[in-house]
Amino acid sequence: MTLDLTAILPVLQTALWIGFVVFLRVAAMLALVPAFGEQSVPVRVKLALALAFTLIVIPAVTPIIPAFPALAPQAAGLIIVEVVNGALFGLMLRFFILALQIAGSIAAQSTSLSQLFGGASGAEPQPAIGHILVLSALALVTILGLHVRIAAFMIQSYTLIPPGTLPSAQVVADAGLREATRCFGLGFTLAAPFVIASLIYNVTLGVINRAMPQLMVAFVGAPAITAGGLVLLMLAAPLMLSVWSSAIFGFMDAPFGALP
Repeated sequence: MTLDLTAILPVLQTALWIGFVVFLRVAAMLALVPAFGEQSVPVRVKLALALAFTLIVIPAVTPIIPAFPALAPQAAGLIIVEVVNGALFGLMLRFFILALQIAGSIAAQSTSLSQLFGGASGAEPQPAIGHILVLSALALVTILGLHVRIAAFMIQSYTLIPPGTLPSAQVVADAGLREATRCFGLGFTLAAPFVIASLIYNVTLGVINRAMPQLMVAFVGAPAITAGGLVLLMLAAPLMLSVWSSAIFGFMDAPFGALP
C-alpha cells in the first residue's frame, strides 16, 4: 500500500501543479471577459466557472505547462506572470463592452437622453440606451455560444503567450493601443445612425426657427427627438448587435497577433 501511494504521489503532484497554473490564467481572464466577468455575477459562480473552464483547458495545454520550479522565487514569478497574462487577454475582450457603452452614451447624448460620457466614471448611472445595448449584446453572444468561443480563446492564448512568458512592455502597449482604437472606432460606428439623425434634426430645427422666430421650437423638437431616438433604437439595434457580435467573435477567432 505504501509503495502504491509513493508511485501515485508524483503523478498527483504534477496534476495539481498543472491545474493550478492553468487556473491562474483562466481565473484572471474570466474576471474580465463579457457575460461571465460582469459585476452582477456572484463571486462563487465566477469561481465555479473558472474551475469548469480550467478542466476544459487542461487537456489541451498540459504538454506545454512547465514543471514545478525547484526554487520558491521561480514559482512566485510564474504565478504572477500567468495572472498578468490572463488579465491582459481578458482586458482585450472587455474593450468590446466599453465600445457598447460608448455607443450608448453617444446615442443617448444625440437624442437628448444623457450626458456624453455618463456612467464612464462610475459615479453616475449608465445611460439607459447603453444599458439596453450591453444587456442585449451579452444575451445575444451567450445564445450564440460564447462559452465555447471563450474556451477556444483561452486555449489559443497559450499559443500566443506560452506559460511563464511575459510579453514585453512595447508589445503590450502596441496591442493595447490598437485594441483601444478599435474600441472607440467600433463605438462611434455603432452610434452613427443616432449622430446622423441628430444632425438632421438640429439642421431642420434651425431652419424652422429662422422661418418662424415666434415658434418655441425647443418645446416641439424635444419630444420629437426623444421619440425618434427610441424608434431609431428599435430599428437599428438588431444591426448594431450583429455588427458588434461579428467584431468580438472575429477578434476571438484571430486575436491581435502573435506575441513573443
